[in-house]
Amino acid sequence: MVYTVTLNPALDYVVRMGKFRDGEINRTESEEIQYGGKGINVSAVLKTLGVESIALGFVAGFTGKALEDGLRDAGIHTDFVTLPQGLTRINVKIKSGIETEINANGPAIGEEELEQLYSKLDKMKEGDMLVLSGSVPSSLSQDIYEKILLRLQGKGISFVVDSTRNLLCNALPYHPFLIKPNHLELGEIFGRELYSDEEIRECAAKLQERGARNVLVSMAGEGSLLLDETGSCHRLGVPKGVVRNSVGAGDSMVAGFLAGWLKTGEYAYAHRMGAAAGSATAFSDGLASQEMILQMMDALR
Repeated sequence: MVYTVTLNPALDYVVRMGKFRDGEINRTESEEIQYGGKGINVSAVLKTLGVESIALGFVAGFTGKALEDGLRDAGIHTDFVTLPQGLTRINVKIKSGIETEINANGPAIGEEELEQLYSKLDKMKEGDMLVLSGSVPSSLSQDIYEKILLRLQGKGISFVVDSTRNLLCNALPYHPFLIKPNHLELGEIFGRELYSDEEIRECAAKLQERGARNVLVSMAGEGSLLLDETGSCHRLGVPKGVVRNSVGAGDSMVAGFLAGWLKTGEYAYAHRMGAAAGSATAFSDGLASQEMILQMMDALR
């Protein structure tokens, strides 16, 4: 089973309008609620690709119930910890030619509720896969990922980590199955700007030396590069299309990669499905459909 952890999920209130005018009343052309959080995005795209998962994390208040209800209605399994106070955050995504985001802080998470999450994680078994993605809310210590990985170390669980800087680097000693920095984040880790495939491959190899098994680097309009644990380097561009949405594209790439790997056990295929899923979401108004992902797979042949 695949488990995803979203420590600070959200309801994303997505509004589309013409030109946004600061300091004036703005009228929307359309609006919708999407269920946000990087781990939740991974679970949603896995579901689209026929892979079951269980979404873990914390919810609170009536917004948390709405999030749980919406995910359940979409067929996504959840096992959230319910916090006694606060509200699951509402993030506002304004799409008006360019994208503007207003992200809330989210509710406080106490030690008792954190122990409840640990108890759920302790039920994981050998062969399961755990996806840790996104930032850590301010109410938790910034080494929470390390604590989770240490707790589960030696149980035969495959770890996937999609985060930045210390959150990512501190996970490397636990030999994650997959990490997915983008090229800018990869450059930040080494204090340099990366311009060529060789530079990206060189830095990805250094992360492997520090413990990562597979390093998947997304490169926006330049495509992606995978350095797998056999030492093979896979490079893909991007299919043609109009970018409509940047939210969830990286999460979709992670989900596509995992779905491809679980289906075939082949890194080249997993990379192609990951790249296809990421592009399909970027070319959609929300997370990609299965049909769109398969179209992108064909375009990447």
